[in-house]
Amino acid sequence: MALPQAKTDATEARLAHLQMPDGAGWANDARADALSRLRAMGLPGARDEYWRFTRPDALNAPVAPGAAVFDAKETALFSDIDRLRIVFRDGVFDAEASDDFSHENLAIERLSDATAKDIHWAKDLYGVLETRGQTPVKRPFAALNTAFATDGVVVRATGKVSKPVSFVYLHENPNSDAILHFVVRVEEGAELTILENGPAAARFNKCMEVEIADRATFHHVRAQGRDHERLAITHLFARLGEESTFKSFTLTANGRLTRNEAVIEVNGDNATAHIAGAAVGDGDFHHDDTVFITHDAVNCESRQVFKKVLRNGAVGAFQGKILVKAGAQKTDGYQISQALLLDGDAEFLAKPELEIYADDVACSHGSTTGAIDEEALFYLRSRGVPSSEAQDLLVLSFLTEAIDEIDDKAISADILSRLEGWLHRRRRS
Repeated sequence: MALPQAKTDATEARLAHLQMPDGAGWANDARADALSRLRAMGLPGARDEYWRFTRPDALNAPVAPGAAVFDAKETALFSDIDRLRIVFRDGVFDAEASDDFSHENLAIERLSDATAKDIHWAKDLYGVLETRGQTPVKRPFAALNTAFATDGVVVRATGKVSKPVSFVYLHENPNSDAILHFVVRVEEGAELTILENGPAAARFNKCMEVEIADRATFHHVRAQGRDHERLAITHLFARLGEESTFKSFTLTANGRLTRNEAVIEVNGDNATAHIAGAAVGDGDFHHDDTVFITHDAVNCESRQVFKKVLRNGAVGAFQGKILVKAGAQKTDGYQISQALLLDGDAEFLAKPELEIYADDVACSHGSTTGAIDEEALFYLRSRGVPSSEAQDLLVLSFLTEAIDEIDDKAISADILSRLEGWLHRRRRS
């Protein structure tokens, strides 16, 4: 079926400003295939089902809209954690600011180095999970990323990695347009934690493909924030082996437009997949979480826990699906999306879905939207807590269920303290 001319024109206008990197034959083939798929599906339009809550115009634009760089006036998140830092400055790897890649049970290479080799383990993953994630829902910005990613790293964990690997994104050019791609393999029995933080660029397109082998564990904690005018579209593709564990948490504060997509395949028996997010928005803020979890194995568990706090015209969106395939018996799937609207101008849009083809499962989903509990607020006020502080306490309590999905208590405490600071700076007397 031919694409509408408007989609074709928008896609070609975007592609005219991009140049495909060169590499080994397998990498060039993967990029060419992604470009072909992108042209076949076209960039999204406002009428596309999975873009009905979020206008893609600014992400489609041939040139990135400018985004002012702000001084955070505070230490960066995760600064007190012993970690292996990999720094990207406006989407370009900064070797001088990064730590030495050498570490026990860990192999890291720059994407350009890996894709230049004729034989490399990344050949089996680069663009592979992204391609699988295009069914049944098309994800054109992910295909664009695979075709044109200009930088990134490939990470392979062969045992328990004692330090988290920390991707630090610095935004210094108000017109930067970054496309980064990461490939992660956690081998059998290995354990790896990846941290991400920073505004990255004026417009940021990121794709991370993660394969978690049998009995392996992958933890992921991400913070998006600071520069409010930034735009971001991110993709997380994961495939889980037998008895493996996947846990991901995202904190978002500020950002004019952020869309985080996650596609998780639970393919091994007795595997666990948890994904959670907490977002706080004030004013010109649009935040969209789109999650698709497929259960295709026996006795597996998944959780989706997303909380948003919105005010002053901020908009939150959640599209979450649990697909249980035939034969995926004893699946335990849980999904909750909730929004706390602090005034009458904020808006929350939700589309929770279950699609189940097995008969021995325990799956549930729920979505709620509401205001601050006046009775709880009165209780705190009656005990001498000022109104603004009382509201902040209730907001933090509301977000706790999502933050509790982080296993590392030091990281969760750091997240809570940053949220408390964000709320304090925006208090209304």
